[in-house]
Amino acid sequence: MSVAAAKPLAGRVVVVTRPRGQAESFASLLEDAGATVLLAPTIVIEPPVSWAPLDRALGRLGDYRWAVFTSVNGVEMTRRRLKDLGREVGALGGLRLAAIGPATAEALRAAGLRPEVVPEEYVAEGLAEHLRRFIEPGERVLLPRAAETRDVLVRELEVAGARVDEVAAYATRAAEEDPAQLRRALADRRVDVVTFTSSSTVRHFANLFNAADLPRLLSGVTVACIGPVTRDTARALGIETAIVPREYTIPALAQAIATHYASEGRSTRR
Repeated sequence: MSVAAAKPLAGRVVVVTRPRGQAESFASLLEDAGATVLLAPTIVIEPPVSWAPLDRALGRLGDYRWAVFTSVNGVEMTRRRLKDLGREVGALGGLRLAAIGPATAEALRAAGLRPEVVPEEYVAEGLAEHLRRFIEPGERVLLPRAAETRDVLVRELEVAGARVDEVAAYATRAAEEDPAQLRRALADRRVDVVTFTSSSTVRHFANLFNAADLPRLLSGVTVACIGPVTRDTARALGIETAIVPREYTIPALAQAIATHYASEGRSTRR
């Protein structure tokens, strides 16, 4: 078996735009497939402008029937805030819990909590559709998630009769790292794949470059997005996506990239 067959990403340079603290597992999967990974985080996860809304919600958990989590970050930041308030994450154990996908569900399980609802399609629409089978009109739902998130989940749950309290558990902002290395790699046509794992990574990536330069810099680059929402954000910014995994998870995205290059004879950019 050739090296290329054993390591389908051998000789390929893959850009990972996830926050630096969350990029390690994704980078490891890509490196295991032979890739050279260029870490170029475009966003940073940080506390919300104010903890007050989340603190108020956590102070009256008995008012809620459900807690719905749409990211690992939402789980982790809620857990940290409970700890800062002198409480255990088990305080959420009296609520029915829902997670948008397997990674978020696993974060809940790692905290000793049992998610009851995990949809087959790991997007807000899929979660809303699944929850409508369980939520009764008038039930109160706590939704701790990123500030300034699209409101489709809130809208759909309210249509189903739920009373939704959407509170900011964290915020994303542009990373302050120097993009010069990424710019040079793209300009020198050394990048094979750019990956996006959320809409915010796409938006902040695009903001690094002059809009007129972006098509030239991405010419010939394969763009891989974790799911259709991220793909649609990229498309709205003029970035076309070649790879979207069937399952919207980091392992599936790494596998989809490897599969894309697995066939012999795929041309390189160089």
